[in-house]
Amino acid sequence: MKDKLGRNINYLRISVTDKCNLRCKYCMPAGVSDVCHEEILRYEEFLAVCGTAVRLGINAFKITGGEPLIRRGIIPFMAELKAMDGVRAVTLTTNGIYLEEHLPELVRIGIDGINISLDTLDREQFADITGTDGLTRVVAALTAAAESGIRTKVNAVMLGQTRSQILPLAALAKAMPVDVRFIEVMPIGIGRFERGLTEADALAVLQQKYTDLRPDGGTHGNGPATYWKSEDMRGSIGFIAANTHKFCDACNRLRLTSTGFLKSCLCYVGVDLKAVLRGKAGGTLEEAIAAAIGKKPQGHCFGEREEITEGKTMNQIGG
Repeated sequence: MKDKLGRNINYLRISVTDKCNLRCKYCMPAGVSDVCHEEILRYEEFLAVCGTAVRLGINAFKITGGEPLIRRGIIPFMAELKAMDGVRAVTLTTNGIYLEEHLPELVRIGIDGINISLDTLDREQFADITGTDGLTRVVAALTAAAESGIRTKVNAVMLGQTRSQILPLAALAKAMPVDVRFIEVMPIGIGRFERGLTEADALAVLQQKYTDLRPDGGTHGNGPATYWKSEDMRGSIGFIAANTHKFCDACNRLRLTSTGFLKSCLCYVGVDLKAVLRGKAGGTLEEAIAAAIGKKPQGHCFGEREEITEGKTMNQIGG
């Protein structure tokens, strides 16, 4: 499926829940309310959307939240999606708290990749950012995932307070065969009020330590990250720099929120697929998905924040 600018749309991120067991300050701090259960899509509704999406040419899926591993039945759902004809890859993004206990099942169903959110390796700082003393569990899960043979990545949002963590986090790519991706804070939801670091900030720190750090032109998945490589590292360093290095001209993704809105861009409210699924709107799923692709803008408007129409927090959108 091509959009109006000729971009090949083949990647769908699915938020299966808005709920999370952490309360990260820039995403879902205390006081952000959960959506009522009736508003969340059922697994059979997600699968109906995915089946239609596959017929339209989408073949890669990312399962996210909130925290997807807290939703009951998530592993059977991913197994069914993974087995669907035409699906090339199913990957998972998680905060890692419950990952280690689910890892054998994820290996069994053949999950294609796991991204673990981890912004700091300082225990006190981790507790301050997330509201939970869970660093030990996340690092154990990361180690187990890397050892399992599943392609494993670390997602580290670059906050002002975590500048000192650039090198410790990068060292994970030296110690294990994992990619460590540094992400600029996106001005969506609570993130509008967070001043973070840029790719240039982090790269300057890294290049002082890893003097041979060079661009790595290889493919590391479905997303927009750019990668760098050092001979001292088993993995690579990635950057998702949506604020300072706009990559919209190659954007291949859609996002499905847990409440059924199909978004063609983070900045804007999407098309309501739940209304179609539940008979409250006319037309077919195929027509609704095609409409969402047809509305995909040329680029995001992070630099013109007054143009952003999406008011939901990242846990409600799908991080």
